[in-house]
Amino acid sequence: MQDALRLGVAGLGTVGASVLRLVQEHGEHLAVRCGRPIEVVAIAARDRSRDRGVDLAGYVWHEDAEQLARSNSIDVFVELIGGESGPAETAVRAALSSGKHVVTANKALLARHGVELAKLAEANGVSLNFEAAIAGGIPIVKALRESLAGNAVTRVSGILNGTCNYILTRMEREGLSFEECLKEAQRLGYAEADPTFDVEGNDTAHKLALLTSLAFGCETSVDSIYLEGITEITTADIEAADELGYRIKLLGIAQRTDSGIEQRVHPTMVPKSSSIARIDGVLNAVAVETDYLGEVVLVGPGAGGNATASSVVADIADIARGDLMPTLGVPAAELKPYTRARMRRHEGGYFIRLSVFDRPGAFATIARCMAEKNISLESIVQRRRAPRSEAPEQSVEAPRTAAPQPVIMITYETTEADIQAALEAIGRENVIAGKPRMIRIERKPDAATAQG
Repeated sequence: MQDALRLGVAGLGTVGASVLRLVQEHGEHLAVRCGRPIEVVAIAARDRSRDRGVDLAGYVWHEDAEQLARSNSIDVFVELIGGESGPAETAVRAALSSGKHVVTANKALLARHGVELAKLAEANGVSLNFEAAIAGGIPIVKALRESLAGNAVTRVSGILNGTCNYILTRMEREGLSFEECLKEAQRLGYAEADPTFDVEGNDTAHKLALLTSLAFGCETSVDSIYLEGITEITTADIEAADELGYRIKLLGIAQRTDSGIEQRVHPTMVPKSSSIARIDGVLNAVAVETDYLGEVVLVGPGAGGNATASSVVADIADIARGDLMPTLGVPAAELKPYTRARMRRHEGGYFIRLSVFDRPGAFATIARCMAEKNISLESIVQRRRAPRSEAPEQSVEAPRTAAPQPVIMITYETTEADIQAALEAIGRENVIAGKPRMIRIERKPDAATAQG
């Protein structure tokens, strides 16, 4: 049997501690599967005194992650610090430059610097693996880099943030507001004290940038992603979607178009019959559409110490076996420049919720604005009462007033540019209160639906 593969782990939070525990508990199993022992020999973290629930005896302690990354005592540097710059970036660059393999769960670092770091890894003949950076325990990187290598990918999409999915699930099931569900997510540890990165869609965007590069063989471009979080989703939207046969999910979507590659993150209405609609709580799901295989959907835990550690150790196992893959699926020099397809060219149906003043001519004005942009309406629903979670039920016989009434419209397929222009025109006509609420609809059945 070969000599042991020596690991240095930087960052001993939830994931780092789980990696140590997994290697300790499954060491013999890993040695058999990989043909050589895998051992953690050194660690780095800021606080020596903190109890991490795992035995740290026997590991060489480094105060500085970069020092660990350059140490001749390790073969693989495992970066679990986090952050797109600072100590994580410095240490990863140091490890690659000194001929160390790197395994990381750092999506922010790779979304910003992935191409440059991939070139550095290739120049030094080492691996830069990041399975844990995209969807926790779901092996989507391996699927795109290896299993689907014979297919041309046309679209990749999915639920990539467990915090957002948990909040939307609770809002639907229990009729709670976004704020109430967020507080509960924070109490349970599913959301950070400052949840902005998750709920505004940034976390999903970083993961989508990496998926896009893997799927389409292009450079990463996180700043080209259309970004919209879930903070504006209300119980009214949730209930209306339910009545219309949809569920609301925060999706990351990347697809090839005639004008380039479109990347977008936003709340989306998906048919209840689709497999993606059935992904609840903190689970993640990724769907990949290909020319030969069709659609593949992978589902699993998207976060948490054990799920993420599983992917980290899978990457380490590949290195132990001698499997050296280009970081982003193809050699970095072969990555194509990212060509952005503008979001306003997107075509699809839309859910629109307006607060319309109950006065003569209001609906005619709205219809005219829509018709001028060649937008056809599939349905219009005027609700004479607020949703059940927002106000007590009132009689449908209630007298007409000048107060705004909730009106829901579903459009047939149209362009993003036309729907935005129509809503802007309606806003100028003084027939609605507040800002129109628009949610995109994905009607395309996925593989699970199509197969019945």
